[in-house]
Formats: sequence, C-alpha cells, structure tokens
Amino acid sequence: MPSPSVPPTMRQLHSLVREDATLELSLAQVPTPEPAEHEVLIRIDATPISPSDLALLLALGDGSGAESTGTADAPVTTIPLSRGVMAAVSGRVGEPTTVGNEGCGVVVAAGSDPAAQALLGRRVSFAGGDAFADYRALPAQVCLPLPDDSAPASGAASFVNPMTALLMLETMREEGHTALVHTAAASSLGQMLVRLCQADSVPLVNVVRREEQAALLRDLGAEHVVISGTDSFAADLQEAVAATGATLAFDAIGGGRLASQILSAMEAAESAGAPYSRYGSDVHKQVYIYGGLDRSPTELIRSCGFAWGLGGWLLMPRLSRLGGEGIVRLRTRVAHELTTTFATTYAREITLAEALDPGTIAGYAALETGGKYLIRPDLG
Repeated sequence: MPSPSVPPTMRQLHSLVREDATLELSLAQVPTPEPAEHEVLIRIDATPISPSDLALLLALGDGSGAESTGTADAPVTTIPLSRGVMAAVSGRVGEPTTVGNEGCGVVVAAGSDPAAQALLGRRVSFAGGDAFADYRALPAQVCLPLPDDSAPASGAASFVNPMTALLMLETMREEGHTALVHTAAASSLGQMLVRLCQADSVPLVNVVRREEQAALLRDLGAEHVVISGTDSFAADLQEAVAATGATLAFDAIGGGRLASQILSAMEAAESAGAPYSRYGSDVHKQVYIYGGLDRSPTELIRSCGFAWGLGGWLLMPRLSRLGGEGIVRLRTRVAHELTTTFATTYAREITLAEALDPGTIAGYAALETGGKYLIRPDLG
C-alpha cells in the first residue's frame, strides 16, 4: 500500500523534440505511480547521467545554444537541433521521452507480494528507465538491496557500468578469448574494467586519447596503456596486443578507423613469426562496438586477414541471454564490491532542476574524463 507521506504527484524530466527543430527539456508534474502487487515504489535519492542517457536526453544534439525560461523550480530549456539530427530523431517529434537508466533510493511503498513487502524501508538500486524523477515503481525482483549505511552516490551507478564490465568478461570467456582491448578506457566504465581485470587476472589493453588519461590508468595499476593519435600508436598497440594475446576488443568510439586499427594490430601480432598465408592468421579476432562517441562512419581497412568479426554489442540483450541465475550471480558480486571494484566517483551533484540549466548541460554533455554528474532529486 502507498505510504501516507507519498505525494499524489511528482516531478519527471521530459525530453521533447518539437516540429520547429528544437528540443524542449522540462520538469513535468505527473501522477506518482502506485505499486502493483509485485512492485515497490522507490523514492529516488540519486541517479547518474551516463553517455547512454545523453542520447535520449539531448536527442543526439550537443546541447549548444541552450536557453532556459520558466522558474528556478520549474525551468524549461530549449536547444536548437540541426537538420541531420532532426532526420535521425523524426520518430520522436511530439512525443515526450523520459530519461534515466538507473539509480538508487528508498522503498517507501510496496504491493502485497511478500517479496515486495520485504523491501519496505530498504535502500535499493535499480535499472529500468525513467530514473530522472522523484519516484519510480518497479518489480521487486529487479531491485538490488544495498547495505543500510550505504550512501546514495555509492549505489546510484551499480547496474549499467558494473554489469557492462562483468558481461564483457563473460563474453570473453564464452567466445574463447583470454584478453581484452578497451577504448575510451579512462571513462568511469574503463576505470572499473581496469580494477575488474586486475581482480580476475585478465590481461587488458587500454586505449586512451591523452597522456593525462594514460597517467590516470597507470596510477590505478594498468599495465598496458596506449595513446591514440600519436605517431607510434600503431606500433604501441601491436606491441600491447602481442604482449597480452588480446583477440577481443570493446570499442566505445564507434566511428572512424579505430576498430580497424585494432583488428590490424591483432592480425599483425598473430601473424608475427608464423608461416606466410595469403589469407592471414586463422585465429579469430573480434571487435564489438558498444558506443558511439564518434558519430562518423565506421571505416574498415582490410589489413586483418579473413578471420575477423565486427559487430554491435549491447548490455540488455547480453544480459537476457545470461539468464536469471547468471544475473543474480553478477549482481551479488556487484553488491559485495560496490565501494571497491565497482566504485564510481562524481565531479558534481546536481538537483533535477539544475540538470536543465544550460551551463550545467554544457558540463555533463562534454563527457570529460572525471566529469560524471549525479542527479540528486532529494536535494531539490
């Protein structure tokens, strides 16, 4: 049953693409959901802004030119969208979109199901969308109970990045690889993957853009870090791939030639010292693109033999293939290592209203290393 302290309405961030080629961000007042029999109602205390959220939140725009009207408590922000972006998001025109992949909070109401009732008063983390709001109703079985003394920031990002990192290793083992290459490796996920691979003794090649990012990962104990864009990048990448035996890569960049360069480095490492074959090495090399930080076309230079693959990789389809017992196994590990292996740090905590501020948008849309923002609806 709902708690008497739960208000009848709540704030929910809406992202609306309008016909006049603008994006409108607002805090809508909507009915507070009532939990069904098997559901709980979570008062959201914290929810991170992740790259996967930005694609929905900003409708593939870059946030530049944002202007805000309305009041401090109920701002309305408009952002101009280019013709190309409008073509890509034409299916969204006139339909408000809710945002927020994950978060954590306290269960303040529950349905009659015993599993739901057992979570009353507990702090839980969750995933399932619509997290940029004051409340969220979800099935009890998708909620992960957190330690009672856990801080909101420690549990807010306990699903997307931790499960992505763990499933990367699950994919590696399932497909018979023994080491990984990861791009955009200084991200929050990248730092998490460094710690996870250290804990599981998995060799990892980290690809970053700048020396300061490389230094950050080396300080975490990363052994193999290479910097893209340098004159020695191809040679450095091949050396690191040869040292680790990596034949699997996860690429967050997507566009350009980076995936091709990784496949070429793997082929060169596998072919070194082997008898010549016009078909190249017979060891299968695989790159999965799981992000789109570079939206330009993916270019492939055929210098990687014939035993290779290039494809897409998404968290939720991979998770569904794992099955219930596998999901419980991974989530249990996340809960046990929440403040160590899977810890996330934030550059700034903001309110729901501040998430619509043009200056704040410019900050979190920049996707700078160490620049992850955390929305705290409970502060508003």
